[in-house]
Amino acid sequence: MSSKTSGPGGRDRKERVTLRTIAEATGLSLSTVSLSLRGGETLKPETRDRVAEAARALGYVPDRAGVRLRTGKTNVIALVLDGAEDSIDFARHMIQGIGQAIRGSRYHLTVIPEFDGTASTETVDYILSNRAADGVIITHTAPHDPRIEKLIEADFPFVSHGRTAFTEPHSYHDFHAEAFAALAVERLASKGCRDVMLVIGDDSTTNYRNIVGAFRAAGERAGIKARLLEGTAKCAPAEIRRMGVELAHGPDRPDGIICDSEMRTIALVGGLADGGVGLGRDMHLVYKQTSGILPTLFPALDSIREDVFAAGGELTRLLLERIAGTPAEELQTLAEPQPHWRSD
Repeated sequence: MSSKTSGPGGRDRKERVTLRTIAEATGLSLSTVSLSLRGGETLKPETRDRVAEAARALGYVPDRAGVRLRTGKTNVIALVLDGAEDSIDFARHMIQGIGQAIRGSRYHLTVIPEFDGTASTETVDYILSNRAADGVIITHTAPHDPRIEKLIEADFPFVSHGRTAFTEPHSYHDFHAEAFAALAVERLASKGCRDVMLVIGDDSTTNYRNIVGAFRAAGERAGIKARLLEGTAKCAPAEIRRMGVELAHGPDRPDGIICDSEMRTIALVGGLADGGVGLGRDMHLVYKQTSGILPTLFPALDSIREDVFAAGGELTRLLLERIAGTPAEELQTLAEPQPHWRSD
C-alpha cells in the first residue's frame, strides 16, 4: 500500500499500525508492548507511559475483533443513556466525563440512547446476549428497575447513575437528592418563605422518591407548608410555562419554589414572569443546576449544582473497579450538592 503522505518516521498513514510497529518504535519486545496495552500492572510505570505515548503518536487502534477472540473481552463500555431532556447539557457532560476517565486506557465508549425509559429491557437484553460490552453504565433508574434486575441476575459488571430499592447490593453513583431538597427548603425558609412548592418531573425514578420524601421531611422540620405542583411528570415546556402563568394568578400562590431541573425552571420562570410575579420580590426560587446556562439567564436566582461531568468520571471509576472484581457493596457513592446562593 502506498501514499503520497507519510506519518511519523516516514510511515505511510494508511498502513495499519500494529503491536509490532510499536515494538519497533520503542525498542521493546512484542510481549512487553502487548502486556502494557492490556494494563500491564507488573510493568514499570515509565514502560507503560513509553508504550502509551508511542501508541498515541503512531495512531494505534486496537483490533477489537482480535482482542475479543483472544481474551473474551470487548474493551467497550456501554452507556445506556436516558433520552429525557429535563437537564440541559446532561448527556454532553456525562459523555465528556466518561471520555476523560477512559482516556489513555484500552476502553472505548458506546452510547445507546433509550427513549422508552426504564420500562424497556431491550438494550440490556442485547448487551447480555451478544456480550457487546465489558460493562454498562445506566442512567435514570427506577426503584425496581427491570434493567438493573437483569444485570444483577446475570452477574454482569454495571454501575447505575441512581439508586434502586433492590436488597441485592449493586454499584451506583448518585446525586445526593435528599441533601439537595433539605438545602433548598432551608434556604427558602431562611428568606421568610412559609409556603413552598416543589416542581419535579418523572415520578417513576428513584430520584423522584428521594427528593419528595426529603422535601416533605425538611418542610416539617422548618414548620412550613411543603406541597407539590402536581401533573408535571410528562409535561412539555410550553405546558409548564402555562402552569406558571396559572400559578401566578392563582389564589394559593406559594412564596417559594424548588425546581428539580433547568428545563422546567426556564419554562416555569417564563410563565411566572408572564403572570407578573417578580422573583426575589413576590416569590423566591431555588433550582437544580447542571450547566452554566441558567446563571447567565437568571443571575439572581439561587441554585444547587450537580456536577454531571464529575459524575461521568466517578461512574467510570466504579465500573472499571467492578469489572476488575471489586465487590458491588464497596462501589456505592453519593455526590454532595453544591449550593450557589446568589440573592441576598
